[in-house]
Amino acid sequence: MSIKVLIVDDSAVVRQVLSQVFDKASGIEVMDVANDPYMAMDKMKLHWPDVIVLDVEMPRMDGITFLKQLMATRPTPVVICSSLTQKGTDISMQALAAGAVEVIAKPAAGVKGFLEESANQLVMAVRSAAAARMNRMRVMPSASGAAPSGGSSAAALETRPKLSADAILSAPTGSNVFATTERIVAIGTSTGGTQALEAILTELPRTCPGLAIVQHMPEKFTRSFADRLNSLSQIEVKEASNGDRILPGRALIAPGGKHMMVKRSGAYYQVEVVDGPLVSRHKPSVDVLFRSAAKFAGRNALGVIMTGMGDDGAKGLKEMHDCGAKTIAQDEESCVVFGMPKEAIKLGAADEVMSLDMIAKAICRQG
Repeated sequence: MSIKVLIVDDSAVVRQVLSQVFDKASGIEVMDVANDPYMAMDKMKLHWPDVIVLDVEMPRMDGITFLKQLMATRPTPVVICSSLTQKGTDISMQALAAGAVEVIAKPAAGVKGFLEESANQLVMAVRSAAAARMNRMRVMPSASGAAPSGGSSAAALETRPKLSADAILSAPTGSNVFATTERIVAIGTSTGGTQALEAILTELPRTCPGLAIVQHMPEKFTRSFADRLNSLSQIEVKEASNGDRILPGRALIAPGGKHMMVKRSGAYYQVEVVDGPLVSRHKPSVDVLFRSAAKFAGRNALGVIMTGMGDDGAKGLKEMHDCGAKTIAQDEESCVVFGMPKEAIKLGAADEVMSLDMIAKAICRQG
């Protein structure tokens, strides 16, 4: 069965290019297109799509209002295709809060060329959204009245070789890290992860161990995401900068378009933010974060892999496990997409499999 897609965008060029991209992809069918939400609703009375690709700023009704109405009546996977301007990223954060499961960042200019060059990214985003189980979405109190509901695909280009974490740093040689009183937590997630991270971080006290987090999300979106979580949480949440210390009561989120690693510096841990190729078809990559935690923190770390499509982080979590770290995989019942945790469990990487509701408590025990 093909994934039926409805494209809602006021730009005729965007509708045309997106239709061409999806028509060429196997297993995806463009059901219809609409230039605004009112037209979309008329078309949806006849046929309901599996995935909606939605612009945010449109005439007559904006995408966020449409999205909220959709989620209140018949929750459906939505991929937001939004501008890279600051206004666009802020609005896209609101869209995630309203229930979108994926975000594609498009430039303010040169959109046609960008969409053509990003065909694989767009296809992967739609496939990831189609796999989302909307009944796993939660609505939680927050500053904007709703919680982020999903993650986003990083540039996942199927046509390129799938590189491992070897492209960034060498593998750990074993459990050779001495136990210390300094504890850290490494978390990796993708589709459904923005919501899952809010559920966890808003429950953590300021005394919790420091966290290093990879959430698959486009460049320029991670800062808005981190700022939003910071406004909702007791702990400090920030987009990581190179050299930031991993401190109790602080969560560092890898910037989109960069890899983030845990490094030991004297008596404390810090992060190193670096460029490089896609690893496991993502940048930032969970495998890179987890390998660095295995290598430089070992038994002093806790690794947590959560909701997301694909297998990024599965091998890295196994390396953490083999180096003496405690490891957790989110269970299928509470995942929006049970992909990454499933692959980690298959490798024997997880010491425990637990519900999202229990992970915050497990993190506090790590401290």
